[in-house]
Amino acid sequence: MHTRKFRTAIMLCAATALAAAIPVPASASASAPSASAPAATDSRSSTRVVAVDCFSNPQVRPGDFLLACGDGNNRLIDIHWSHWGPTSAAGRALDAVNDCDPYCAAGKFHTYPVIVRLDRPETWKTDSGLRQFTRMQLVYTDGRPAYTEHVVTHELWD
Repeated sequence: MHTRKFRTAIMLCAATALAAAIPVPASASASAPSASAPAATDSRSSTRVVAVDCFSNPQVRPGDFLLACGDGNNRLIDIHWSHWGPTSAAGRALDAVNDCDPYCAAGKFHTYPVIVRLDRPETWKTDSGLRQFTRMQLVYTDGRPAYTEHVVTHELWD
């Protein structure tokens, strides 16, 4: 019984240390999308197309994007968009991935260059005045995390 309490205390401390050590990405801010970022328009209407982060914040051309909402161990950083249109978006970024070795709280982040593609816009359920990209594809261009394919597709949340 004492061992279980001790392990639980260690895990809580590790989780707290991890949460304190990971910087909050700009995609987690409560502010609205940047006024300086141009809004994409749908050719059928004046509806903006956005990427919705895991905190339900709509963003146009985000500079970073959290992929692992539960634990923060994977995020795109330093995103540079070359295209942001009504049906797709494309850019380059670094995929920052925690190796979780020997466990996630003690792990180290490694970055891998990727090409980022967003597509399949649909009306956002939270705000019908916005369309959101629902799929993200990452193409690793120089190395990749262990057990990760060269091309990875993520269905994005709503």
